[in-house]
Amino acid sequence: MKIVGITGGIGSGKSTIARYFNERYYVPVYYADKEAKTLMNTDALRGQIINLLGDKAYINNTLDRKYIASKVFKDSKLLEQLNKIVHPAVGAHFEKWCDAQEAPYVLKEAAILFENGTQSLCDFVILVTAPEDIRIQRILERDQTSIEEIKNRIDKQWDDFKKIPLADFVIENIDLEISKKRVSEIHLQLLAAPINT
Repeated sequence: MKIVGITGGIGSGKSTIARYFNERYYVPVYYADKEAKTLMNTDALRGQIINLLGDKAYINNTLDRKYIASKVFKDSKLLEQLNKIVHPAVGAHFEKWCDAQEAPYVLKEAAILFENGTQSLCDFVILVTAPEDIRIQRILERDQTSIEEIKNRIDKQWDDFKKIPLADFVIENIDLEISKKRVSEIHLQLLAAPINT
């Protein structure tokens, strides 16, 4: 089974594209960021995160995402330390999930696939891109946040020009109907492709 990473900056629409792979072609999708949040609410990680970020990291034993974002997106060292706690747990969880799948390939959807080096664990990588102004507009419509906070998050991720040469496939996600056609092309190529070695 091939492992295909799907990544893109915040607001690029990578989750929408991943969902389309699943709905149209029944490709199993592992949403790494969503699973990370779930794992951060387990006893295994809660203690380590409180040690790093303090008791305010949780409200009634539930992760306070807004508080954590306010801390780590202003301090790259804190973000790096948090990633060192969360990423190995997500990696192990993903391996178990893969073992339970039966498909020609699976998608691992992750925002910072290149930034944390986990693209090396994928046979192929799909990069979803969109112009920054469109990304900001999408995030404003989706989240209750400020433009300043959005730009802060965008600044913590690599620019697309740095990621494009590392990706096997690129979907410029401005018009969803055009993106869906690109998904169909990529799906056929992935089915036919031998695993990268």
